[in-house]
Amino acid sequence: MVKYMIEGGSPLSGRVSISGAKNAAVAMLPATLLVNGVCRIENVPDISDVRLLLEILSDMGASIRRLSRNTLELDCSRVRNATAPIDLVRRIRASYYLIGAELGRFGHACVAMPGGCNFGVRPIDQHIKGFEALGAQVEQSGGYVVADAPEGGLMGGHVYLDIVSVGATMNILLASVLANGTTVIENCAKEPHIVDLANFLNAMGAKISGAGTDIIKVRGVRELRGGAYSIIPDQIEAGTYMAAAAAVGGSVLIEGVIPKHLDCITAKLREMGARVTEYDDAIRVESVRRLRRANVKTMPYPGFPTDMQPQIAVCMALAEGTSLVTEGIYDNRFRYTGELNRMGACIQVESKTAVIDGVRELHGCEVRACDLRAGAAMVIAALAAGGTTIIEDAHYIERGYEDIIGKLAGLGAHIRRVETYEVATADVAG
Repeated sequence: MVKYMIEGGSPLSGRVSISGAKNAAVAMLPATLLVNGVCRIENVPDISDVRLLLEILSDMGASIRRLSRNTLELDCSRVRNATAPIDLVRRIRASYYLIGAELGRFGHACVAMPGGCNFGVRPIDQHIKGFEALGAQVEQSGGYVVADAPEGGLMGGHVYLDIVSVGATMNILLASVLANGTTVIENCAKEPHIVDLANFLNAMGAKISGAGTDIIKVRGVRELRGGAYSIIPDQIEAGTYMAAAAAVGGSVLIEGVIPKHLDCITAKLREMGARVTEYDDAIRVESVRRLRRANVKTMPYPGFPTDMQPQIAVCMALAEGTSLVTEGIYDNRFRYTGELNRMGACIQVESKTAVIDGVRELHGCEVRACDLRAGAAMVIAALAAGGTTIIEDAHYIERGYEDIIGKLAGLGAHIRRVETYEVATADVAG
């Protein structure tokens, strides 16, 4: 069991460097299954989701070398078409990218239904729709997704996504790069990590055009070769430190970012009264007075990201006036609001909208991280609160934030990580 203990009330000051994008890395690593050669990937975030995927790939026969903390070499040319260990797959949502990658490489995939954070029903029906458009037969049985390509291999097809889905867009990309013919995907998600995955695949020899727009075209190729690639900075990690600076107060320079990817977050923090200054590859956030109320509705990129919803809610919980947060992507992503209310926030949830009446201060207490981004929100709230906060289930946070303890401590936060071990005992008859 992992806990964070945080003594709040001190402003943040200094600079923090942003790691590689989690949501790009967790698709790019399965994508290496499609490559006949060595992939050198730089700026890989050292987070638990990445470590799990590396363990899965290693178990399948991949050769993996860690050249530095954030640089890996992967050679999947000798990987066997094996079912990934169910105990690992069920601990990470992004394991569903193994379906598209294995289907594209081997013509067959058998992958356990994915795990990860639980904040509502997140079906993979759009993924399956895409695989079937390429000619695959897909069944869900016994907690597994089993997909098989036709005898001649996957064929290019036309896919119209019923909803804008990041996961489905990326998974169909993985399945289609080695297919025969051209695949057209319409109503695609446009997030930066989708563009990054497409750029990675193109660097390995794929022919993908249109990533970042509504329509992506994939012209199938016979083979992907090895090469080198560097992952983009993590938009959500950067946004989390921006929200922390705004909510807690102080002045923080967030380095190694792509400011354009943060436009919607920058605009909202400015609206709330924080000072945000953009540089070529950095952003400074300064906050010296109480924030103002605002309204947010989460939407697909370039709208406000659902993965920043809990963090901006902490800013609103401390802002003057009544704010509204409307969740436009997932159901049941407001479970964290009960934890914030334990700290003195005043939040009421009605269906997909949270009504937040700002309070002047929060107080430390024991709370839990309900999921990855909710955990990040608890950290921000704890840093802003008076007294000591203990965050239970902090392992969720480490799924997506590299060295969050060290980075926050470098900004002056009083935070430490505590591991506790539960020892099973049994009565012994004498």
